[in-house]
Amino acid sequence: MVDALDRFARDFAAGTVLFHEGQPGDYMYVVQHGEVEIRRQVGETERVLAVLPPGEFFGEMAILNGRPRSATAVVRTNARLLVIEGKTFEAMMRARPEIALRIIKALASRLEHANQHIELLLLPTANHRVVQCLRHMAEEQIGLAGSAHNHETAILVPKRLEDIAARVGLPLHEVSEVVDRLRASRLVLLTDDAGIEGDGFIVPEVGRLLEFLEFLTLKDRFGV
Repeated sequence: MVDALDRFARDFAAGTVLFHEGQPGDYMYVVQHGEVEIRRQVGETERVLAVLPPGEFFGEMAILNGRPRSATAVVRTNARLLVIEGKTFEAMMRARPEIALRIIKALASRLEHANQHIELLLLPTANHRVVQCLRHMAEEQIGLAGSAHNHETAILVPKRLEDIAARVGLPLHEVSEVVDRLRASRLVLLTDDAGIEGDGFIVPEVGRLLEFLEFLTLKDRFGV
């Protein structure tokens, strides 16, 4: 199967714009190597909605619903992508039910993440947004790890401040200020704090983040 797909593979340099928001869409893409940013114009600012690693696909919605691109795709690092034309994609969906099932599952997951993103943007303060975002990120890692982790276990979240800022729709300096307060309370640690190499956060106990969220909600509601 991999060999059959190799004929669709193309190499792209970092910074290449694959398509712009609002353009018609004739192709969908699968990331084989490298990363791709999905961006969207919000007011006068272009925000990064997602960074897609190898194994992820994108651009399929413009083929499925025939509408213009809903976002802009930019190659983040030198990448190899499968570039699949609309008719070929539709034929693959008909001939390979497992591909159609994977697409459905991915779309359901994206809808869940979109709902979480809307929930974050509706929260009243930077504290609420960042804490809830860290909670979501930690629970995603728990899901990936399976039964090996729970809400009482320390969780490594391999994300950067920029990743949080992109999710919560806040300037980087505001996110940094909230994270510094969480570090002071030992609710969150940076990997540097624990002597671990690479970017990321450590959430000692997700349950404590949930308790802090409840405190923030009560404080906001009753001014306590």
